[in-house]
Amino acid sequence: MKKICMMLIALAIATAANAQYNVGTSTTSTDYFGNQTTTHRNQYGQTTGTSSSSTDFFGITTTIHRDSYGHEIGTSTTSKDCFGNTTTIHRDSYGNNTGSITSSVDYFGNTNSTYSDSYGRTTGTSTTSTDYFGNTITTYRNQHGNTLGTSTSSYDYFGNRNTQQQSNNSHMSIWSW
Repeated sequence: MKKICMMLIALAIATAANAQYNVGTSTTSTDYFGNQTTTHRNQYGQTTGTSSSSTDFFGITTTIHRDSYGHEIGTSTTSKDCFGNTTTIHRDSYGNNTGSITSSVDYFGNTNSTYSDSYGRTTGTSTTSTDYFGNTITTYRNQHGNTLGTSTSSYDYFGNRNTQQQSNNSHMSIWSW
């Protein structure tokens, strides 16, 4: 009996260690001009902010991030090189560089991203793969390679992208903003 109890406790600890918590969702819609609006929500369905993106003539995408009150909290600028690699630079509401993301697509079509802080130090990575139906799954890791969480995205009938975010920590969000 003691051995069975110990096994059950070990199983419960292992399950808790691998638990994934729903820590938020987002919905992205695209207008007639190709501009995108994303609404971010926490695990309780409350709106935590929005992101509005537009792409200029040169292919540079500028995203404005706002909090739940509509106040601008930062911007992101994404550019693409001739090989299809992208670089995103994040800035706070004062224009200060707060970090960047560099992304490339491998031979299998997976997108590999590296996250850096304002000093250029790597803070994490992510890998995004796309299935036959166009759904994506992204796995986020810290700078030590430990998995922090995942997000899965799919498109509805109207072309809106819906993303479900899960984290290994119930109090952590892995959104950029």
